[in-house]
Amino acid sequence: MTDDSRRLLPADELALRELAPRVLGALARRSGDFAAAEDAVQEALVEAIEEWPERGVPANPGGWLFEVARRRLEDFRRSEGARREREAAIAAETALRVAAPREAAMEMPESAEEESLILFFTCRHPALTTASSIALTLRAVGGLTTAEIASAFLVPEATMAQRISRAKRTIERSRTPFELPAPGERAERLDAVLHVLYLIFNEGYAASGGPRLTRVELSSEAIRLARALRRLQPDPPEVAGLLALLLLTDARRRARAGPAGELIPLDEQDRSLWDRDAIAEGTALVTSAVARGAVGPYQVQAAIASLHDEAPSTDATDWPQILALYGLLRRMSDNPMVALNQAVAAAMVHGPAQGLEWVEAAAKDERIAGHYRVDAVRGHLCERAGDREAAIAWFAKAASGTGNLAERNFLLGKVARLRG
Repeated sequence: MTDDSRRLLPADELALRELAPRVLGALARRSGDFAAAEDAVQEALVEAIEEWPERGVPANPGGWLFEVARRRLEDFRRSEGARREREAAIAAETALRVAAPREAAMEMPESAEEESLILFFTCRHPALTTASSIALTLRAVGGLTTAEIASAFLVPEATMAQRISRAKRTIERSRTPFELPAPGERAERLDAVLHVLYLIFNEGYAASGGPRLTRVELSSEAIRLARALRRLQPDPPEVAGLLALLLLTDARRRARAGPAGELIPLDEQDRSLWDRDAIAEGTALVTSAVARGAVGPYQVQAAIASLHDEAPSTDATDWPQILALYGLLRRMSDNPMVALNQAVAAAMVHGPAQGLEWVEAAAKDERIAGHYRVDAVRGHLCERAGDREAAIAWFAKAASGTGNLAERNFLLGKVARLRG
């Protein structure tokens, strides 16, 4: 039997992805030990990937995963090292041992979206900082790699690995139960949940590494969860703002890549391929949210995306308004990438020379000083200014810094065309 014949079908892989957070949530709440539960679920997923292609998908896949993960968790705790680190969880093990797979599946919420959102709120553990809880949630529930999370936070991978490990140890040492927060506490944790969904979508829409420009499974998952969150919490305007932003951004996805998966920049995209239904829905959402008063960063970003999506061309885009909105966003956000985007908008309003001045000001922030996107913007603006040699140098430098093959090929293609 070949390796290809033993792979899961795409539908089964999707089922595993949807079940994983539900099983993790049920196991973590029963055991009170997030780190051990995460390890156990990961091993259960590996076993499913190895066994299901040969034996078939179980009738109760959620119960199967829970039972396998439960046994793995018991194995972890029987080891000497695990017993020393988890003495406080011995009592929870007794209750866990009697759980049957059918019972576990019945205890999980009916939808994967609901369980994922519950786990997102739960991962905002009171013993952790917001940044640490977001990183931990992205790794355990969002399925992002440590390298991808590090890219989102603009830090080295080794630094992010230490943060995630430290977060797990902090939860263990805190002796604070790993449990669903009370309704009043959920409002305090909402910003972290929104940020997790935002970062999952970003990794899906513009993959930080690998051969593919996008990872549709991630961006689609983020949109589905954002819809579910709005059903559960319809009042906060930023929930609608985030959903609007994701829809308005994802609406352009089909036009971002050519037949071979090559990157197509915004000004060269076939706008007839943009999803007009998503644009209409996203625009209606952000318009309604902004009209309700307190405007947050997701609403502002959605408003910017709406201006791009409703414009018939790049030249016809309302760049002065976009520039003003980026100024507002900078006052709300500490993300240095906002300053870089503002520099691009400034170039469209005031010309590439002024745009380059803004880029250099943004690059003084050490978090993005050596980031390839800064170099790519420098190359773009130098090209617009007619400085061909500088553009070639910046595009080549940017290509060496990106881990995404589609982006690298695009940047190297710019170098080749400029060299003639």
